[in-house]
Amino acid sequence: SDEFERNIFIQKVKRSNIDAMICRQEKITDITRETINKIQLDKLNAVLKREKERQGFYRDLPERLESLDDLKTLPFTTESDLAQKGGRMLLCSQGEIQRIISEQTSGTTGAGKRVFYTEGDCEHTIELFMAGLGEFIYPGSRTMVAMPFSGPFGLGELIAEAIRRIGAHSLLTGNNKTYGELKTILEEERPDTYVGMPTALLSMLRMCGKGSIKRALVSGDACPETVMNAIEKILETQLWPHYGSREMGLGGAICCAAHDGMHMRENHCIMEIIDEKGNVLPYGEWGELVITTIGMEAQPLIRYRTGDCTRIIPGRCICGSEVKRLDFVKRISQPGTIREMDDVLFQIPELVDYSVRITEDKKEITALLTSDKGMESLRNVLTDGDTISLNCRKAEWKDTALYSAKRVILYYTG
Repeated sequence: SDEFERNIFIQKVKRSNIDAMICRQEKITDITRETINKIQLDKLNAVLKREKERQGFYRDLPERLESLDDLKTLPFTTESDLAQKGGRMLLCSQGEIQRIISEQTSGTTGAGKRVFYTEGDCEHTIELFMAGLGEFIYPGSRTMVAMPFSGPFGLGELIAEAIRRIGAHSLLTGNNKTYGELKTILEEERPDTYVGMPTALLSMLRMCGKGSIKRALVSGDACPETVMNAIEKILETQLWPHYGSREMGLGGAICCAAHDGMHMRENHCIMEIIDEKGNVLPYGEWGELVITTIGMEAQPLIRYRTGDCTRIIPGRCICGSEVKRLDFVKRISQPGTIREMDDVLFQIPELVDYSVRITEDKKEITALLTSDKGMESLRNVLTDGDTISLNCRKAEWKDTALYSAKRVILYYTG
């Protein structure tokens, strides 16, 4: 029966690495829901106390809450707050800062967000990456790290360090290699694992083939269902999704062997899901993710609205962990966004990659294809008629993925 098979599966699945990580970091022997709640309330009150003592950005909030339920009475922090007042959110000295990540939002002229990290913040991120990667990477394995490498304590560097500590070998691929260079890496280095953004992975697989790649962790951007299904079909295995953001220290939630959601680093981050009016929703309901980063030394955030849509999966994970899990994550956005275009266009198997330029009256799409057959398929799915300008050509080995061009797509005139 289905119930019998489920019970057999549960017995075979090992407990998520996130449990062991939290126990080690918090110096406890076992992790229960009650234990997590106590850790979160104690750390939240410690943050509130520091804010009062240092007269930080949140100095007007209460110095102490009696329960986690009281968190919902506090005001939200927004992207605008972080962009305009991020420096005031620091709770450490400038000398303790090891890394600053700045982001200028496309299509705006205002200040970009600046997120600060101490060495301790970066160490916690490495440990989370070790927990997530350790679910499927083993000593001696070889992993392509196709993430940006931007210097000490950057995302690519932190991932590579986690892989090194596991005892595996990391190939510092980066995110700007040509298809010819990627094919050479696949043939000569024979990596068994890939870590990178989902559409960039699909682009490589369609152009170069999977080679020796057997498994992949995708992060850095939302993974539309079409893209996920296409990758899993080529690799013939399930993906290992990971959720993170700058605001929560680059790493946030990891997938375990059960593939039943992503376990959150709850000793460092409190999650809430809210509706459009800001009301907290019960487990299982979809809404906007709000985070309170109780584990960040440099720049803790209280009730930060992420702009990401997800839900907290009810109940205990199949693996036995009681750590809360996030479901599929996507950006809250208007119709016609890149993610929605990814979902439609990547259904075409000949599509390697594309970029889009949007003006007030036209979409200009540039597409790389494996064959001319894909051009007619593209025309069939693009139904806006004269409002779309389509420029297609066959992909060449000297080409690089067009993914990075998708982030800067809005060009306003007048």
